[in-house]
Amino acid sequence: MKLIHFADLHLGVESYGKIEPTSGLSSRFHDFLAVLDELVDYAIESKVDLVVFGGDAYKTRDPTPTQQREFAKRINRLSLHNIPIFLLIGNHDLPNAIGRATTTEIFDTLAVKNVYVANKPEVFRIPTPGGEIQVAALPWLRRSALLSREETKDLNFEQINQRLQQILTGVIEAQVAKLDPSLPAILAAHVWVSGAKVGSEKTMTIGQEHVLLLSNIARPEFDYIALGHIHKHQVLSPNPPAVYAGSLERLDFSDENDDKGFYVVEIRGKGQVAYEFQQVNARRFLTIELKLEPGDSDPTATVLSAIAEQGEKVKEAIVRVNLILPEGMESQLRDNDIRDALKGAHYFTVAREVQREARVRMGVTGAEELTPIDALKKWLELKNTSPEKMKVLMEYGEQITKED
Repeated sequence: MKLIHFADLHLGVESYGKIEPTSGLSSRFHDFLAVLDELVDYAIESKVDLVVFGGDAYKTRDPTPTQQREFAKRINRLSLHNIPIFLLIGNHDLPNAIGRATTTEIFDTLAVKNVYVANKPEVFRIPTPGGEIQVAALPWLRRSALLSREETKDLNFEQINQRLQQILTGVIEAQVAKLDPSLPAILAAHVWVSGAKVGSEKTMTIGQEHVLLLSNIARPEFDYIALGHIHKHQVLSPNPPAVYAGSLERLDFSDENDDKGFYVVEIRGKGQVAYEFQQVNARRFLTIELKLEPGDSDPTATVLSAIAEQGEKVKEAIVRVNLILPEGMESQLRDNDIRDALKGAHYFTVAREVQREARVRMGVTGAEELTPIDALKKWLELKNTSPEKMKVLMEYGEQITKED
C-alpha cells in the first residue's frame, strides 16, 4: 500500500508577494497552489492508495471563497481519480467559536466521495485500491475541550501541560484499543511532539501549547505516524516511523534552508514500512548579508558585487539584502543601481543598519575633579589626536578658558 503524507499547507499566506495582473491574486497564492498541484499530479501518476493531510489547510480560520474554491479543485481531482483523501483538522482550521464549522468540514457535509474529515478523535477504516487501512485521528484539540476551569484553577502551567499530556495519551490508548491488528494502521496527529525542531513558527511557546512525548505516540500498533503542526520536515522515530512532513511551501525566511515537499510511504507488511521525502519546487528564499567598511570608496559597487556572486540564485527568488554600514555612508549608496541588480528577483527588500560612532567616555571616576583644560586634553588623547593638532587645539582651549 502506497500513501502520501503532507501537512501545513497554509493557503492564504501572501507575504513577499505581488499582485498578478492576469488573475488579480497574490503571486504567493499561486506559489502555494503550484506545489499542491505537484503533489496531486504525483499522486495521480503514481497511483497512490491514500493521501493523508496532517492539518492547517489555510492560513486563517476564515478562508476566502477563492481560497476554498482552489483547495476544493485539488481535492476533487484526487477524488475523481479514486484516490481517498484524509483531512485532519489543525489549529488554524478551528473556528473561534465551538459551534461554528471548521474550514474543511464542508467536504463531510456534502459527503464528497473519497474524502474523510477528522475533527474529533476517532478511528477511520478507509477502503483504498490497495486494501483497507485504519487511520486513527488526533486533530488539534482546544485546551478548553480537554480541561474545565474547575480542573485547572489551582494548577500552574507545568501541571496543566502534564494533565493535558495524560488526557491525550489516554485518547490515543482508547483508539489503539479499537484497531484491528490484521489491518495496517497509521496515526494522523496535529500536535507538538517534544524534541521536534521548530521551523517557521518560532513564536510558538511550550508554556502555551500542549506537548506530547514521543513515547506517547510512537506506539508499535501503528505502522506509521503522520504528524502535522511543525513546519520543518523531520523524522522523530524510525520504528515505527514518526514523521513531520513540514509545510509544503516556504512561509518566511526561517524556512530559507529547508527543503519542502511531502513523504511517500509504502506499507509492505507489519513492521515493513519504507518512506521517502519527495521535494517540490518551492519558492526559493535568499539572504545576502554584507558589512561595508568605513574606507570603501564605492560602497554601491561592493553591494553589486555581492549580489552578482549569488548568480542564478537571485532569479525568481524572494531576496533580502541586509547591509551593515558606517555612519555617513548611506547617502553614497545608489539605490537605483541596487534595485536594477535585483530586478530578476521575484520580490526583494534592502535593509540598512547604520552603525553610529560610539561617543568616547572618559570614565566617571574623578571626571568632576578635572579642570576644563585637563578634560580637553584627556578627550584628545582618547581620540588619538596627533601631537601637532593636539598642540594647536590645546592653545585654543587655553585662550577660551582664560577669556571665561
